[in-house]
Amino acid sequence: MCDEILHDFCLGYRKKAIIYPTFFIKELFMSTEQTLLQRSDSKCELCTAEQNLAVYKLAPENEDSVEKSVLLCDTCQGQISNPETMDSNHWRCLNDSMWNPEPAVQVMAWRVLQYLSAESWAQDLSDMLYLEPEVLSWAESASIATHIEDDTEATVDNNGSKLAAGDTVTLIKDLDVKGAGFTAKRGTVVKNISLTDNPKHIEGRVNGVRIVLVADYLKKVN
Repeated sequence: MCDEILHDFCLGYRKKAIIYPTFFIKELFMSTEQTLLQRSDSKCELCTAEQNLAVYKLAPENEDSVEKSVLLCDTCQGQISNPETMDSNHWRCLNDSMWNPEPAVQVMAWRVLQYLSAESWAQDLSDMLYLEPEVLSWAESASIATHIEDDTEATVDNNGSKLAAGDTVTLIKDLDVKGAGFTAKRGTVVKNISLTDNPKHIEGRVNGVRIVLVADYLKKVN
């Protein structure tokens, strides 16, 4: 459609037969950054900062498109690019921005919350955040730590299947949960897991309690 309009515009310009309003022509030729500035009211789409804004392309597509990009301040972009420097207090802003109707912003918020899932407040927000199935699939297709995970040992279940943040697993044996006073029974489903610094462990909620589980005692639910 856009190509047809552009063709008509160029043809009309040559023949001086078709006249388009200036605002229409401006919209047609706006860059991704200009469109994102307009969409976000010239504010960071995660923390609402108004200075040093730039386009951030979401993995794994890394497309130069409005639909696959967000507008971020240098603080947000710097911490996402170097997740080991993340200041968890800064990301409490997601309490508001995760409700943004734009799928790209929702995906970015979800990935940050997954990375910070060791923080109870981040896990609580993640539990509240609902994504449409296709948006969730996009969110799960990459993570904040994608560029550093490739150099580390993968976390795998009892069958050798690779586990990722957000996966659902089941226990393959009864496990005594130390300090919690209960036994996590075989067959218990654990949703929305988080990875840890130890590739042999994951974190998840069982009976409302967030605990560390041994990956070898788990089976991924496809």
